[in-house]
Amino acid sequence: MPSIRIGFATDFNLLNEQVGIGTTLPTARLDVAGQIRADNTTGSGGVSTITRYDGFSNSSQTLGNTVSIAETSKGNLNSISGEIIIADGKTITVTDGVSLAAGRLDSLTVLKTFDLPSGGTSGRIATPEKGSTRYNEDLGQLEFYTGYEWRAVGSYDGSGRGRGVFGGGQIPATASGVIDFVIISSTGNAINFGTLSATRSHLSACSSSTRSLFGGGDQNATFANTIDYITIASEGNAQDFGDLTVSRRMIAACSSSTRGIFGGGVSVPVNTVTNVIDYVQISTLGSALDFGDLTIARRTRTGAASSPTRGVFLGGVTSVYLNIIDFITIASTGNAVDFGDPLFSGAYRTGCSNAVRAVYGGGYAPVPINAIEYLIIATTGNSIYFGDLTAISGYPSACSSSTRGIFGGTTQPSLSNTIDFITINTAGNAQDFGDLTQARGIAAGCSDSHGGLGGF
Repeated sequence: MPSIRIGFATDFNLLNEQVGIGTTLPTARLDVAGQIRADNTTGSGGVSTITRYDGFSNSSQTLGNTVSIAETSKGNLNSISGEIIIADGKTITVTDGVSLAAGRLDSLTVLKTFDLPSGGTSGRIATPEKGSTRYNEDLGQLEFYTGYEWRAVGSYDGSGRGRGVFGGGQIPATASGVIDFVIISSTGNAINFGTLSATRSHLSACSSSTRSLFGGGDQNATFANTIDYITIASEGNAQDFGDLTVSRRMIAACSSSTRGIFGGGVSVPVNTVTNVIDYVQISTLGSALDFGDLTIARRTRTGAASSPTRGVFLGGVTSVYLNIIDFITIASTGNAVDFGDPLFSGAYRTGCSNAVRAVYGGGYAPVPINAIEYLIIATTGNSIYFGDLTAISGYPSACSSSTRGIFGGTTQPSLSNTIDFITINTAGNAQDFGDLTQARGIAAGCSDSHGGLGGF
């Protein structure tokens, strides 16, 4: 058979032979040395099945029809890196014979990095599928869609985490500077951590996964604007962080993974209540900035808790005990908005949370009580009865992990070092956890694994 045929006007059929273009030694039925260009790759004459993907390593192919990559191992497409572009409305089949609609893959192995969709809170798609995951640039966290709402994903594995910290407080006739800590997932007595920069009671605390901040308080009748900080994973004395915008005590604090919030309290002159909300960036040092105002000026005294997006302030007192719950969006600034009503009109309750529930216990309503109530942070509405602390507790403090809430100490009706615990996602009475290193109340509690940091 001649090797060159010129002027052939009909189809050229060659059976059981190998044809080379650009080579005199073809090694396949059609062996092309160089690139192939086709004017039309759509319709019945287009490429419909590619049995090996190796041929795409040197050129980009845009395919208008369904493509099947038949010869590859499960979860291993490591030699394809942008060589195949699938046109809108088409599909790619990774396993033999089964087309995967809507971009779904049964298995995919990524050897180095994989970029998730990202953007701010306002950039979320309107109708995501359940399980959709993205990086929220406003929160600095992964989040996923549960089927009815977005929730933050905990970015920690729990190793070295789960410490609850209690700082300052009131002991007979004076304020305390003691800081102690517990391991929330266990039970047992607290361990000495260090001391505050000065003795203080009526203060409040918030935290990230690494730092705790202790703000405001009463230094033996002198109101403080001091903010101290500690590194939760280590032990040692607190150091100066900056100042609140107003010297005050009986304030409430909560936080996300990046921002600390301090709201309400009593300012100078004595018994002048305030509606001021301050915020700080926890990872830096510096004085607080104005965030906005609570709906009503009041003493709040640790009655705040948070999810990664919201801070919720429950109760308070002016000249009367208030029946009020406020909330804020932590990542923004602005005035608080009404959330609903607490179970009891009262004040000096203490709050803790996971990313879904805020739980508040003890306080005055208007006498010391042991009741615990909870609310769903992502909604609005009235709080619901949870159970009771092991004893009446007028001035307790609290901290939490994603599963447990811890309530420690009180001065009313008598001085106590008792620590209770609850399981946040259930309801029921608290159980004994252990004891603080020092009997005291009106202290400040926080942790490295609370609800403002996400995690389930």
